[in-house]
Amino acid sequence: METNCRVVLLAYTPEPERIIASAAKLCYSPSDIQSLMNSLQENEIKRFIDMLGRLGHESPFEHINFTFGIEGVSRSLTHQLVRHRVGSSYSQKSQRYVMEGAFEYIVPPEIKELPEAYSEYKEAMELQQKSYDKIAKMLHDKHYDKLLEEGKTEKQAKSMAEKLAIEDARFVLPNACETKIVVTMNARALFNFFHHRCCNRAQWEIRQLATKMLMLVRQVAPTVFKYSGPNCVNGPCPEGSMTCGLIDEVRKQFKAEYS
Repeated sequence: METNCRVVLLAYTPEPERIIASAAKLCYSPSDIQSLMNSLQENEIKRFIDMLGRLGHESPFEHINFTFGIEGVSRSLTHQLVRHRVGSSYSQKSQRYVMEGAFEYIVPPEIKELPEAYSEYKEAMELQQKSYDKIAKMLHDKHYDKLLEEGKTEKQAKSMAEKLAIEDARFVLPNACETKIVVTMNARALFNFFHHRCCNRAQWEIRQLATKMLMLVRQVAPTVFKYSGPNCVNGPCPEGSMTCGLIDEVRKQFKAEYS
């Protein structure tokens, strides 16, 4: 299923795999840090990180960070995304300070495939846009007049009234409303994120986002994310009776397409 989701890897810790290997080896080495880093050979780094990944020793992976720019996703997705708090930071487009004029929205593929449902969906979005615009205008006029009475200049009153108006008008906006967000996670946080959100049981939009993010980080730190993906890629499915039943297909996908 296709979405409007666009993901860019904006920045990441330089030499991420060398940093991890150095941090892990430091615990057992009398060498100074710089000498330890300089002495590591590429093949040694890969073998060591692979061992850490297989054994589940994840704390050294917290030393490297990845920052993503994400656009074309719904507020419904970001409500799920920001639940991943440990080792993660978020900066999102604010509906309190940014006017949502002619807002973009995400259409679930299942709705788009049904012409009648798609028509009803678009009509609902248009209605919410009209309601948002009307309410914002009413609130703006109310606040503007009051602020002028309180002695504010026209410029001050206009700016303050707009902010106060959209602060409350946003309550009518749908979960489908498109948003933008910058996300930074350390590698260990990403492991957890991929385990949960690349799974077939995850909601379709965040699953596609997680998969795109995994593809990007594997390009710059392939050994670090060698074992990443849904939990069933490297072990039994943890979903019990709720399993999707497609473990062989999932393993083939994440070990081939995204490796």
